[in-house]
Amino acid sequence: MSDVLTNKRKFRTLNIIDDFNKQAIAIEVAHSMPANKVTYLLERIIKEQGKPSRFRTDNGPEFISREFRDWCAGKEIEIQYIQPGRPMQNGYIERFNRTFRESILDAYLFEDTQQVQILAEEWIQDYNYRRPHESLGGKTLMEYDALPAACYQ
Repeated sequence: MSDVLTNKRKFRTLNIIDDFNKQAIAIEVAHSMPANKVTYLLERIIKEQGKPSRFRTDNGPEFISREFRDWCAGKEIEIQYIQPGRPMQNGYIERFNRTFRESILDAYLFEDTQQVQILAEEWIQDYNYRRPHESLGGKTLMEYDALPAACYQ
C-alpha cells in the first residue's frame, strides 16, 4: 500500500497476513520497499514464527525481482502470484488492506514513517486480539484460533 506524509513525501506499507488463520503478521512502513527489505522482514518473521510453504502475492516489482525469487527458491518457498489486475484472487488481503486504510491511513495525518509504524503495530494487536470478526461469529482471531478443531465445522 502507499500513502503520503504531511510533507507530501510518499511511503509504503508491506502488509503480511497468514492465509490460514487470517492473523495479521506484520505491517512494515518505509519510504521504499525494495526486495532486500522485503526478504529481510520475511527472514525475521520466519525466525519468529516458522517458514511458510508458500507466499501469495501480487506482481509488484519487489516480488517479481530476481532477488526475491532466488531468496524464495533458496528457502524452498513457493510463490503464488495472482493474475495482474485480478486483486480478487487475493481477496482477504484486499479486505485487510481496506480495513487498515480506513482505520489508520485515512484517519490520521502523519509527519514521519515512525508515527505510521507505531500506529500500525498497535492496530495489529487490536486486529488480532480485540477486534471481533463477523465471519468468525463475533470472536477475535485469537479466540477463534484457540477453539478445538472440532468446533470449526
